[in-house]
Amino acid sequence: MPELPTMNFEAPWAIKRMLFSTWALLDSLTPELRAQIHIPDMSDPRRVDWDFIPKPDRTGVPLTKLDNHQKTLAHTLLKAGLSLRGYSQVLAVMATENILRELEVIDREFGVIAGEFRSPDAYWFTVFGRPGFEDTWGWRVIGHHLSLNFTIVAQRYLTVTPLAMGALPIPAGVLDPLGAPARMAFDVLNSLSPDLRERAVIHDVAPADFVTRQVPQVGAEEWPDHVDLGIVGYTITDHDRSKLRFVKSAPSGVSGSDLSASEVAAVRQLMLYYVETGPEEISTQYRDQILREDPRKLHFAWAGGTRPDTAHYYRVSTQHLLVEADNAVAAGQHKHTVWRDLNNDLGHDLLTDHYTRHGHHGEHLERRLVSTRATDADALQTQAWHPPQVYVKP
Repeated sequence: MPELPTMNFEAPWAIKRMLFSTWALLDSLTPELRAQIHIPDMSDPRRVDWDFIPKPDRTGVPLTKLDNHQKTLAHTLLKAGLSLRGYSQVLAVMATENILRELEVIDREFGVIAGEFRSPDAYWFTVFGRPGFEDTWGWRVIGHHLSLNFTIVAQRYLTVTPLAMGALPIPAGVLDPLGAPARMAFDVLNSLSPDLRERAVIHDVAPADFVTRQVPQVGAEEWPDHVDLGIVGYTITDHDRSKLRFVKSAPSGVSGSDLSASEVAAVRQLMLYYVETGPEEISTQYRDQILREDPRKLHFAWAGGTRPDTAHYYRVSTQHLLVEADNAVAAGQHKHTVWRDLNNDLGHDLLTDHYTRHGHHGEHLERRLVSTRATDADALQTQAWHPPQVYVKP
């Protein structure tokens, strides 16, 4: 096998666009909204809470609070973190809230109040840290069925995971943001020989939600929860949880070494469909890594029913990446998907390495504030003032 490409996570164009779009958005806001959208402390625990279920205490500012120009700036920032296809998927997820609202009004489940929380503008933008040259910061867009998390390290390195999307109902008329990967996954399953399919299906019960749940970083071994929060009537047992667990060092399911070249290519394309929702500079690096990685590191696993109208789940993993897709509740009409970098969700390893080697500030930024040949008096003056610090706990 050729040597596996190393991800450097450098994305200068996307990062620059994010920085300037963030400045423009922040500068357009009133002091009150700016205080709500900006959390200066990167170690604030709210930064790593990427769960997209409806909540009464979201951080940030929703699109509903922005005027037309500010919404345009917010969408410019949103597009900076996504490919064109990824951005169109996100817009479809948002728009599906209109369908869900009207269905709930027709069913008299919520009536007119459905409009307060089933809205294509009920998505919150938050900025973390200090967005500036050589600074380490992040931003997020989150709401029902959408969680986009971006971490910029030293204004040089970018991570874009976890990146989660969901949909209800599916399809919603012509809106079907998660339909293509679902069809690809069923094509993979149905292409397998009976023996391989039996090995790919790790259990006859699907998890209620992601096996890795919404943890900030995937551990060595993760078990799914018994239930999906807020969903009544779908529960799994401890036996189910054991069968469904994800073990980093030994993923269950079929390995790429068991598959034909065409089957390996199909599984890789399924993973790439998720990865290529991100900006091109990052997705290109992931693509090279996925296509050149040893097939023995590639795994495909399925659980639950094997028809689209049944409760089902699948995952694809490599040494570095994990995709999960769950469609276990609401009679197969309620899907959650996520793709994760097993080492760098929310910038984990990059942040740890950066702060270990460089401390809290960019080297160039610190040099700008200290005289090249300082006298003792100059040194005392310099030490009396320190720039604002952003610290991330590893």
